[in-house]
Amino acid sequence: MNSIDRVPRLTLADAAAEKLRGLIGEGSLAPGERLTEAELSGRLGISRIPLREALRALAAEGIVTIEPHKGAVVTPVTPEEVDEVFPVLAALEGCAGELAAVTMDEAAREEIAALHAAMLAAHKAGRRRQFLAHNETIHERIVAAARNPTLASLHRALSLRLKRIRYVAQVEDSSWERSVAEHEAMMDALARRDGRALGAAMREHLASKREAVREAVARASA
Repeated sequence: MNSIDRVPRLTLADAAAEKLRGLIGEGSLAPGERLTEAELSGRLGISRIPLREALRALAAEGIVTIEPHKGAVVTPVTPEEVDEVFPVLAALEGCAGELAAVTMDEAAREEIAALHAAMLAAHKAGRRRQFLAHNETIHERIVAAARNPTLASLHRALSLRLKRIRYVAQVEDSSWERSVAEHEAMMDALARRDGRALGAAMREHLASKREAVREAVARASA
């Protein structure tokens, strides 16, 4: 009889780390906020031992900073971090675009087109939270369609840091308009199955977003 390859269950530490990633990404735990073990243990309903394991995992990802004799804080956002994260994201998403344009099936392409339409509607209605959610999902779907697990894993780790950065960065209105135009170029390349054009459009999109977010983070830090 063949052995069964069981899917490993999440440990308490794994589950706590995932919950904390979500709280940090959405801004419930803000950059620079001190993470008190007693408070977090009660909030998450776990003991301090798995909580400490979770915090060490987040520290390895750069989301949390553990200060000797002081404890953990949500890593503050700086212009230097923006300069560090965005070029790598641009390279990953550019590669994903080149692959996805060729490998993506029609159902996935239609789903992304629908998300794009919903993003445009949210932009027109001034619903920034929905606009960002649809925008983020489009990027995730394109990365997933590249069918490269290594690329997807690296992208996910950096995307967690991007969510924290976005919470701090309140970009100018002109940046939203530019983002819409850049997404239009991405959709056009995707419809033509032009991997080179889609990869270039995604790299350009991340480059312009880097400039806007860096300026916003610098203003917030002033």
